[in-house]
Amino acid sequence: MLRGIRGATTVTSNSRTEILDCVSELLHAIKEANSFQTEDVGAIIFSSTPDLDAAFPAAAARSMGWTDIPLFGTQEIDNQDGLPRCIRVLILWNTDLSQNNIRHVYLGDAVVLRQDIAK
Repeated sequence: MLRGIRGATTVTSNSRTEILDCVSELLHAIKEANSFQTEDVGAIIFSSTPDLDAAFPAAAARSMGWTDIPLFGTQEIDNQDGLPRCIRVLILWNTDLSQNNIRHVYLGDAVVLRQDIAK
């Protein structure tokens, strides 16, 4: 069964180092919360708000050694009501867990996106 794990984080500035550090932190937190093996991940989709262009968020996954996972990055629309300096991730995971057992992770200011599940 294919399941989606969602997550998001924010950065304080459009800095390559901060983007990669915060995305790495997010990916580690998602992996820890769900105890998955990277070989069970089908693909990962990253999106970032238009105010972030100093780094590709997917580069953080590559630096973690996630070299066999297909990664895709995209830019979100420039929405005036959107959360600024935000990076979102959707991990497509092959698992037998039911969707209600998946643990989504929201860090930094991104907790406002899903206050019902953010920890």
